[in-house]
Formats: sequence, C-alpha cells, structure tokens
Amino acid sequence: MTDKITPKKAKKPVKVKDLQKDLASQVEKIATLEAQILYVKAESENNRKRSLEEAEKTRKYAIESFSQEILLVKDSLDAALAIKDATLESYKDGVELTAKQLITIFEKFNIEELNPEGEIFDPNFHQAMTMLDSDEEPNKILSVFQKGYKLNGRVLRPALVSVSKEKEKKAWNLFKYPYLKIKNLIY
Repeated sequence: MTDKITPKKAKKPVKVKDLQKDLASQVEKIATLEAQILYVKAESENNRKRSLEEAEKTRKYAIESFSQEILLVKDSLDAALAIKDATLESYKDGVELTAKQLITIFEKFNIEELNPEGEIFDPNFHQAMTMLDSDEEPNKILSVFQKGYKLNGRVLRPALVSVSKEKEKKAWNLFKYPYLKIKNLIY
C-alpha cells in the first residue's frame, strides 16, 4: 500500500511593508483599547467616590426630617413650661395634645408601640423582668413596666414585662400524711 503524499501549497511571500502596516494598525488598536480601559477605570473610580459621598450624606442627614418633627414636640413642651399661671387641668390637656403630636410623628416614621399586656411572651419583642406564680397560662404577660418600640418592623427597644409561670406544686409531707406511704405501696 502506498501513501499518497500531497504536496503542500506554497505560501505567498509576505512583504515587510505589509507586516509593518499590520503591526502599526495593531499598535494603534492596542493604544485605543488601553485609552478606553483607562477611561472606564477613571469613570468607575469617580462613581465609587460619588456613591461613598452620597452614602455619607445620607447617613449624616438621614434623621433631619425626624429631627424637624421632634422639634415641634420640644416647642410644645417649652410653651407649656413658659405658662406661669397654669392649672393642673391645663397641664394635663397640654400633655395629652403633645402625646398625640408625638404619636402622629411616630406613625409618620413607622415607629410602632409595643404594649403586650395579656399576650404570650415573645423574646424577640419582650424582655422579662420578673416571673410570677399565676393562675394564668404560663408565659403570659401580666404587666408592662415599660413599653417597647419597633421601627419598620425592627425592634428599637423591647417591652419590659412581667411574665406568668405555673404555680409550683407543693410536695406532700409524708410525715404529716403517713397513710400516703401505705397507699403508694399498695398500688
């Protein structure tokens, strides 16, 4: 068996001038691409710096509108203190109006009050200060020492509460009731 050998096609001779032109165009393309890369890098760095500045401004002035609203409550309290001939009833009315003003601000900024009396204890929202023997079901909140608050569903401060616990069952005194020993032995 004989192998057929096919002759290779001869390549056209490449001219030096053509190679120089190709090299020059490739160098030009590389220079253009490098310039584009530098531009994109610079633009990216500028965007990063701008976003950091904006984030800093946002952190710095985030509570500005809340502060403006809370100043209204402060003004109301100052006005109440400036009254010289006020009665207890007028002070009470003023405090109620100021409390309503504060509640309105809380609603505006999604601050929710936690007053869990009668609810089941939840450690995510409540902090037990005491546990009391009670006829109520175990882990039921009996009283609230201090209300808690949530901001947009996240706990700002847990409610401080007292929680019910099951009454301890007293053990029978076997010396006082000796018949229990005998009764227990029979069964």
